[in-house]
Amino acid sequence: MTDQVAALAQQGKALPAEERSRLVDILLESLHEGSLTDVEAAWDAEVERRLAAYDRGELVALDGEDVLAMALRLARG
Repeated sequence: MTDQVAALAQQGKALPAEERSRLVDILLESLHEGSLTDVEAAWDAEVERRLAAYDRGELVALDGEDVLAMALRLARG
């Protein structure tokens, strides 16, 4: 561990728990920035694909409450 990293780690340890947690989130997010962009782009493309299929009549929309009720029935066995 470099001196700079060690010093930053010491400063981070001195923060209150909530701020340490926020710092960890920020650092972890920074490691995955490129992949998050890729995931967001893939979801955008999937949304467009599903919307186009719905517009063509290939997909049926379900009411959210009905979906939740089905999920609860399945979860309960």
